Amino acid sequence: MIRFILVQNRQGKTRLSKWYAPFDDDEKLRIRGEVHRLIAPRDQKHQSNFVEYRNYKVVYRRYAGLFFCLCVDSNDNELAYLEAIHLFVEVLDSFFENVCELDLVFNFYKVYAILDEVFLAGEIEETSKEVVLARLEELEKLE
Repeated sequence: MIRFILVQNRQGKTRLSKWYAPFDDDEKLRIRGEVHRLIAPRDQKHQSNFVEYRNYKVVYRRYAGLFFCLCVDSNDNELAYLEAIHLFVEVLDSFFENVCELDLVFNFYKVYAILDEVFLAGEIEETSKEVVLARLEELEKLE
């Protein structure tokens, strides 16, 4: 199960966060800082994209200047979550036509809608890029 999803830039500014487990506000702030300090200095070419964190695992991937992080149970399949992160980024890239950090900032409500199409209640909901984009197209028609 996914405990939380964070998207942070290189400076540690959180651009997206979704919490599937109950944490109070102080704990969320502490977690954001700890996760960034844990993954930001790691060598992208010589270290894995998985790191132990408390009793969980953080699965992350860096795209340009953004870190996409999922905190999952320690016995979950890391590769499945790594692929889910890639799918989420591909959908963002297709939807926003070459996504950048500013798209996440200024269209956060659309980004959360995309996130909810891919992940739901702490689990991977959809694994087809075409299905997610078709659902998003239907949502766009409603606006």
